[in-house]
Amino acid sequence: MSNVPQSLKMTEAMAADLVATYKHLHANPELSMQEQQTADYLAARLESLGLEVFRCGGTGVVGVLRNGAGPVIGFRADTDGLPVLEDTGLDYASKATGTLEDGTEVPVMHACGHDTHMATALKTAELYAQGTDDWAGTIVFILQPGEEVGAGAKAMIEDGLWDKAPKPEVIYGQHVMNGLAGTVATMEGAAMTTADSYRVTVFGQGSHGSMPEHSIDPIVLGAAMVMRLQTIVSRQVAPQSAAVVTIGSFHSGLKENVIPDRAVFTLNVRTFEAEVRETVLASIKRIIAMEAAASGAPEPLIEDLSHFPPLYNDPAQTALLIEQFRDEFGAEQVLPGSPVMGSEDFGALASALGVPSVFWFFGGNTAQTLAAGPPPANHSPFFAPVIEPTLSTGVQAAVRALYSKVGK
Repeated sequence: MSNVPQSLKMTEAMAADLVATYKHLHANPELSMQEQQTADYLAARLESLGLEVFRCGGTGVVGVLRNGAGPVIGFRADTDGLPVLEDTGLDYASKATGTLEDGTEVPVMHACGHDTHMATALKTAELYAQGTDDWAGTIVFILQPGEEVGAGAKAMIEDGLWDKAPKPEVIYGQHVMNGLAGTVATMEGAAMTTADSYRVTVFGQGSHGSMPEHSIDPIVLGAAMVMRLQTIVSRQVAPQSAAVVTIGSFHSGLKENVIPDRAVFTLNVRTFEAEVRETVLASIKRIIAMEAAASGAPEPLIEDLSHFPPLYNDPAQTALLIEQFRDEFGAEQVLPGSPVMGSEDFGALASALGVPSVFWFFGGNTAQTLAAGPPPANHSPFFAPVIEPTLSTGVQAAVRALYSKVGK
């Protein structure tokens, strides 16, 4: 097992630049599929390193680093922020705003660590661009937009990503999480769930609040649907299987004495197993339709919002990578991972080609912050990984993963 050569390790100056890059990206987030300035910045940085750079999927950026004959390996980092008002108190905190599709202006924050992912990917690209004597092959750096809405990987694939870029034999990706900084974790097989989101419009019949007999109350009807939907996991999914059905929003009416003519709610479903997913989705449609029929209401409208593919770590490739990480960090720093109910569209990039992929996590907290109680989770307005050794670990893990394939 070859150790990473000195040419692929950061100097003090490079480590300082990594921190500056991270702070710049953290302070300038953009909403999903609107990452125009972010894409410009990433493209310029990759071009300055001599990579072949092209745009893909709107705000996606791809950098191809060729260095002679050898394997082709992909590495992905996501680029979008979230509509969250930052409350970290950091001197580099985001003050950015953005506009949602409906025209609503919202604050924007890198509340899920995508700034960390971009910064570590750029530094990894720099190390490989400068250390060409010690490796051979091609690395495809995929700076993917729209992960938070499940649209970015799909957009890049549909825009011809794998017609424009060399086709990798394996694709790697990583994500900062709430573990101990300096540690990495991954697992073989199912790593993150399939996720399906829908908007449901319940149609009723409006009336004066004093004359409910002339109405079909969509609030009462919608509430019945919400409560019945919660029985799917408890009564239609085996206890050995994992599933989540969440109603994330419910909107109806404008005045207390007016029964409205419709209600709208959104729901999110997460599953690992295809059969469980089919059961849950079929149950959702049946319950919504039958509750409406029981109230004498028209059939509700169910609209797709987003779909995230399952994230599956190829067992053979993951086992090899775990050994690489143990050699790089020490066995005690490589933690056994377990599947999480969160979702990622990373897996779509590899499944579009039919090649394996591996996704791992690295920690972003100190022992002190962990001992003080549960730290702010991803998507929290207080989410702020410790800068070091979080960033260095991300670079080190990415460099080692790639070197395991392209190293001489």
